[in-house]
Amino acid sequence: MEKEDPLERLERLEREKQEKKLRRTGGTGGGSLQTVMYAMMAIAAVLAIALIYTLVSKGRLVKDLKAEKADLTEQIVALQSDYENLSSDYDMINAQLDSSREEIAQLVERVKKTEATNRSKIRQYEKELGTLRSIMRSYIVQIDSLNTLNHKLTVEAATARKEAATQKKRNEQLTHQVQDLSGRVSAGSVLKARGLKMDAYNSADKVTDKSNKVARLLVNLSLLENDIAERGPVRIYVRVTAPDGSLLQDGKGASFTFNGETLDATASREVDYEGKEVDLGIYVNNVQVFSKGVYTVQAYTTQSLLGSAELLLR
Repeated sequence: MEKEDPLERLERLEREKQEKKLRRTGGTGGGSLQTVMYAMMAIAAVLAIALIYTLVSKGRLVKDLKAEKADLTEQIVALQSDYENLSSDYDMINAQLDSSREEIAQLVERVKKTEATNRSKIRQYEKELGTLRSIMRSYIVQIDSLNTLNHKLTVEAATARKEAATQKKRNEQLTHQVQDLSGRVSAGSVLKARGLKMDAYNSADKVTDKSNKVARLLVNLSLLENDIAERGPVRIYVRVTAPDGSLLQDGKGASFTFNGETLDATASREVDYEGKEVDLGIYVNNVQVFSKGVYTVQAYTTQSLLGSAELLLR
């Protein structure tokens, strides 16, 4: 075998080296262009995928927002129905209910006109819905409280009427007893009265029936004209009985004798009687507390029971 020339061997090795280098760098300029095209196609594919993902995500978000708006609308309409079904027997609460019904009707219209994608408005409407729910709960509490109070007052009124009937029966029995005793006295000389009544006054000197506002009581009556009755000073005594049956005291400790029995009086007043009709009033002061119920007043002279009356304090 012929031995290779050293110079030719170096040239051959150099050519092989260049060919290997050329193959590593893509061979030719046309190969480099092809590589760039592939790269651009890959980038385009990635962008297309990203665009599709964005559109799909946006579609899902819009769908979710529309579902959220529909749910909010449904809740508001349900609350509107609850407001329509809520009623009371109290004018003040009914007026407030009418105002809230108008407010929730306006909220329904605003929600319908608002795009589901307007998230700030939707959040605002959700807060308004929560407020209206809280207001409705407060209405329900008020109505329940007033109904409970009304029931309580109804029971108290029934109890007061029962007590008044019992007291009336007692008064009638006492009246019959007094009339029997008074028969021993000459009927023509005994003073009689009419128009006996008792009213309660507050600190502003206004008539009231509220027990916690009463400052004093005033008993009014008229002594009838009597030509044969004894002339001169005559003292009228009143006995005021509280709902529990106790006698009210004005702190003066007045008492009188009637048919041989000494009775305590709540208050008294002396008038000059000359046979003509006399109108007079007797105040009951210095009573610290007035309770609810029926109060009974009886007016006396030392000779007769002039009459009785009742007063209901709530």
